[in-house]
Amino acid sequence: MRLSIDVALDYALSAPGPAILSIEAAGALGQEILQARIDLGPLEHFARVPGEEGIGEKIVVRAADHLTCSYRAEVEVTRPRPDFASLSDVPFDQLPGDALRYLLPSRYCPSDRFVTFAGQQFGGLTGGARVAAIRDWIAGHLTYVSGSSTIDTTAIDSFIDRQGVCRDYAHLMITLCRAAQVPARIASVFAPGVTPPDFHAVTEVYLDGAWHLIDATGMAHADQMALIAVGRDALDVAFLTTMTNATMQRQSVAVSEISG
Repeated sequence: MRLSIDVALDYALSAPGPAILSIEAAGALGQEILQARIDLGPLEHFARVPGEEGIGEKIVVRAADHLTCSYRAEVEVTRPRPDFASLSDVPFDQLPGDALRYLLPSRYCPSDRFVTFAGQQFGGLTGGARVAAIRDWIAGHLTYVSGSSTIDTTAIDSFIDRQGVCRDYAHLMITLCRAAQVPARIASVFAPGVTPPDFHAVTEVYLDGAWHLIDATGMAHADQMALIAVGRDALDVAFLTTMTNATMQRQSVAVSEISG
């Protein structure tokens, strides 16, 4: 699938200061950047640094009182859609180092609090079948409600409230997978079926020796996603992080499939 991506950001800053942007599709396995252009307003500093796990890049800038950004790209997504029923667990003692840390709790994903629940609910399943069952449980028990969560909402809150947005679905998916001893991490992506259009948060799970994308909201599949970044939870993949207060003036994300 070939995707057209168009992002525009305009934020007012309360004071001059640094900011971190993570908004570009990564040159990662399963996708190819055909063309890309990013334009930023006047800056006092600009640098690129590698993203988590070497996937993508973060842009570090220092702006005065305003931060504007325009990003356009075309991306060819070549990864197949996983058949989770055919994927098996990797034994704990055979997990690579870059997967082990994604078994541990993190700020928004307190997986240690869900071990008993995960065992009771999904203990009779293994591998990709267990991951698919976790996805289906979340889809059947949560309602997608725009604006229903805040920057402080954790997987515990979403589990109790039974509602959230994409990052909440992803956090709960990650939490339950980790509690079931499946390495899981968050992934920020672009996808054409996201409603309302925005940066999208999904989950990556480690099965059969590789990472596989899965979306608990059901809005996108792995063969429709352009990967931006990965990390422990939303803290690691935020599209914009500022050290001063930032007020949104304008923000738009448009993703569409290019036919032909």
